[in-house]
Amino acid sequence: MQEDYLSLDDEEQLKAENDFLKMKLMLERGGHFGVNENSELPPELENQFLNNIMAFEEQFEKHQIIKVFDKIGRPSQFKPVSEIADADIESAWKELDRYMSDHAINLDVCSPNISARELYRFATEELFEHETDDMDLPGWTTNFIYDEFHPDPVYDNSELVRRDLLYDIFRKEELFNELHYDSDGFNFNGTQYDDYNVFKEKISRFKSLFSEIELRHCEIQECVVNGAACVISGNYRATATTANDELICAGPFRIELILKDTGYWYMKTIEISGFNAA
Repeated sequence: MQEDYLSLDDEEQLKAENDFLKMKLMLERGGHFGVNENSELPPELENQFLNNIMAFEEQFEKHQIIKVFDKIGRPSQFKPVSEIADADIESAWKELDRYMSDHAINLDVCSPNISARELYRFATEELFEHETDDMDLPGWTTNFIYDEFHPDPVYDNSELVRRDLLYDIFRKEELFNELHYDSDGFNFNGTQYDDYNVFKEKISRFKSLFSEIELRHCEIQECVVNGAACVISGNYRATATTANDELICAGPFRIELILKDTGYWYMKTIEISGFNAA
């Protein structure tokens, strides 16, 4: 059998090794490999993929949970945030961010309202104490997002209105973001909707009249969060075109959102001037 294996050329040996690895993963790990003749991987790439799976499974079996601080080598060079001057905080954060990245820990942030000082404080006071999997594989990184620990409702709700309301309405594709409308009912331009599908059908009829629909401008002028209530106002401009005509929808908008026990914000009252989907 060994002689038969050695008689194969390099590519055939690699394919044989891949078959062996797949059989091993199926028998020992419960793996399943589908067959798709139109998307067969090159043997070299498949071999790397299979070996990565094997390495991951072996490490995951015996991995431990440790603090991020321990994972990055318990550094002592980073001062408490209170000891860093405003003039130095930007470079201090960049140094810390680079150090964590070198140790396979990445910290990202979505909201532009979060300062370098707050990111430094969060990393040294909270993230360092956070527990994570102790995995060490080539190319493996552990990623954290600041906003998942400390959501910024001003940024999140502004983006919800911009992306999940206005952009969703003023595009040719059908409405997609049902989950952001209050399931208990919402008011849109003076009309109460207790069934989202009725609202969606009305917007779909409007969309069907045009060959192209585009949101060309959206400016959030104010976002006020007061407990479980949020009011967002601004102005917009959108165009809807046919082969022979163009409709311009433009004006101010005012959106009221409510925070529910789920921890998510939902649109309750929507006022978009200059738009009539009737």
